[in-house]
Amino acid sequence: MRAVTSKAIIAIATMLTLAGCAGGDGPQLMNLRSGSGPDEFAIVPPKPLEMPESLAELPEPTPSGSNRTDAQPLDDAILALGGKPSAAGGVPSGDSALYSHAARFGVEAGIRATLADEDLDWRRDNKGRILEQLFNVNVYYKAYIKQRLDQQAELARWRALGVRTPSAPPRKPDEE
Repeated sequence: MRAVTSKAIIAIATMLTLAGCAGGDGPQLMNLRSGSGPDEFAIVPPKPLEMPESLAELPEPTPSGSNRTDAQPLDDAILALGGKPSAAGGVPSGDSALYSHAARFGVEAGIRATLADEDLDWRRDNKGRILEQLFNVNVYYKAYIKQRLDQQAELARWRALGVRTPSAPPRKPDEE
């Protein structure tokens, strides 16, 4: 009887250990599960059809071209924020001074890919303890706690330097 009980315990422990090792494309720190229903954010309604004033003004159809009623979420977002979609991808002339100042120490060409790789390595190294992985505990905030900005300390630092902070975060109750 004892041999059967110990084998059952070993089998259960092995299954739990193997279940904790299951992984996907990369580390999942948030441990969120989506439902089986449709993703309501993936459904984008098309723009309404419009009749042009003159059919001669219509552009020539292109086999792999875009449709005028296709959703253009990037262009729509640029318009909603007051920009011009034609300027997307480049630096608008009105922002050239800002861009020059921001790039005064140089610009690394592949910075986005570099940061994505470094973050993936960081998440792989900070997946949480074995029981946190086993029970799908959210370890996202704990993994990035060393990189978090303390708002109140930063506000105190800027105020000590004499910088006006008109949109400062609210004070904590124990500071009042």
